[in-house]
Amino acid sequence: MKIQILGSGCPKCKQLTANAEAAVRDLGVAAEVEKITDLAQMMQFGVMMTPALAIDGEVKASGKVLSPGDI
Repeated sequence: MKIQILGSGCPKCKQLTANAEAAVRDLGVAAEVEKITDLAQMMQFGVMMTPALAIDGEVKASGKVLSPGDI
């Protein structure tokens, strides 16, 4: 599984990254958490608001910080 965090590196983006890493750790699943800060790459996902979270290339949420439980 690949979890991608799309954002510029703002505090909300950093919190979403930390929450995604905590969710992976808590669930004990094999997943890679990748940060995407490049605007061109974010545009390929069709994301208009950050932070955004994608799982295996599919955007699941944008514009909000999900908790580890929500992830």
